[in-house]
Amino acid sequence: MPLITHEGAAYALQILYSVPDDAWYLELDHVADRRTLVTAVVPDEDPAREPTVCVDPVSGHHRIPYDVMCWFMEHVAEEIRTSRGWMRLRPELVEIIRGLREEYLGMIDDERFGPVLAELRATVPAEDLPDVLGAAFGRNADGSVR
Repeated sequence: MPLITHEGAAYALQILYSVPDDAWYLELDHVADRRTLVTAVVPDEDPAREPTVCVDPVSGHHRIPYDVMCWFMEHVAEEIRTSRGWMRLRPELVEIIRGLREEYLGMIDDERFGPVLAELRATVPAEDLPDVLGAAFGRNADGSVR
């Protein structure tokens, strides 16, 4: 759990995945109060759903130092880059990746990888193949894990 301190106060970053939401939740917690102050929701399956940032109304008014908020948002930006980067590819590639992720749930065994790779080579331009394989399965064209 990453921590940052500012003027004696400690803040923690909690990162959780919600399967029902198909989204990563990044929470900025005030350690002393054990309160979640801000939550960022980063959907990683549906390109139509945008990331959001929510202030927790239950925790009440709480000042968050600028440096702490910048630190939190840097983590959110990195999560968006890694979880949603593939969504910025051309629309036809996004649809291929989304279909593969739904069909194989982001994982594919070695036995199935060969036939799927052959099919993708027939339909996806060679220069786009690494992006598709990486986003769909976290693999390279040789089958190795990224």
